[in-house]
Amino acid sequence: MPSLSTLVDNFNAGTLGPEWGNSYGGTAVVGGRARVPCTTGYAGCQTGYAWTLAGASFFVQVSTVPAASTATAEAYCAVMVQGTVEGTRVGFSINAVSGMIRFVSEVGYWDDDAVQLTYDPVAHLFVRLGEDGTNLLWDTSPDGTTWTNRRTLATPAWIDTDIDVCALDMSAHRDAGTADYAEFDLFNTLSNGAVWTASSALSAQTALGATALVTVDAAADLTADSTLAAIPVLSAHAAAALTAEATLTADVASSEIPEVAALSAGDWDLYIEQGATFVQTYTVTDDPEFTWSGWTARSQIRSEASENGELLLDLTSYLTITGGEIQLAIPASVTATLTRNGRWDLEVVQGATVVRLLNGRAIVSPEVTR
Repeated sequence: MPSLSTLVDNFNAGTLGPEWGNSYGGTAVVGGRARVPCTTGYAGCQTGYAWTLAGASFFVQVSTVPAASTATAEAYCAVMVQGTVEGTRVGFSINAVSGMIRFVSEVGYWDDDAVQLTYDPVAHLFVRLGEDGTNLLWDTSPDGTTWTNRRTLATPAWIDTDIDVCALDMSAHRDAGTADYAEFDLFNTLSNGAVWTASSALSAQTALGATALVTVDAAADLTADSTLAAIPVLSAHAAAALTAEATLTADVASSEIPEVAALSAGDWDLYIEQGATFVQTYTVTDDPEFTWSGWTARSQIRSEASENGELLLDLTSYLTITGGEIQLAIPASVTATLTRNGRWDLEVVQGATVVRLLNGRAIVSPEVTR
């Protein structure tokens, strides 16, 4: 089930990815943004009808809004989730002719009860739509971090009916005037570097000297265990293996440093189910005698990978080191507090020496059963 919470794109790959397979009207990626022509025709950057908004949320930066020019009624850009019935959709529209931003739940392409405000390109730079199992919430933000709720509405029935068959559409159109465009950026991410979507088999390598080669491999297995004692327990476990073909120590500043320090950190995405116990173990597997003894582990989830990133969760207190293993175990009561996607990394520290082992996205799957 593809949740719209898991769709992440900063449009820095140069072309639209396969997630936007239903795009139409000449959309393209230009300068690291999704560009949608605003003409008297119709254009949009659209996913396939294979996504769900139920229990999900998404945000996007509306970087460029079409100019009014000589349009008489509309020169707009919009971000909409479309259901299976044509014209039944929810989202945002910004009309340069009226100068308004509308927060809509439409049937037949219209909503008599839409909330609308005078459009402010600073205050309304980011828009966010979320569904929490009860309500739809429309929010805006100047920076993708501080949000203001603009409308709350009981979730329309079609949101649940159309699970797995919704499409996300970022579109533009005008009724007259000079053709220009709308631009969209930073879909579900505040990181403007390259976005890599990695599978559970991850590797990296670097040459050490003339012949030595070190590799880091990570693999994840998910298992569910239940004990049918008086109190049933269900927990999810995954393991990531960090392996090396060379000895995992090196003399630097008189301390033993794993040779993984010579590598770039491996890409590893955390998929956290809100309100569920989360357990992963990261293991050095090639050398059974290897130990992280003397090292401490630290990790955080932030809204973006920068010093300005908002701290969403400090994971350090949920990390333990046993031999060559680092385990991350987050209680259900803590994952229940996570409501946003972000970025994370895992580091080990000994004295002044810091080694980053893994980094990637932290993707939150919203809880339904409460």
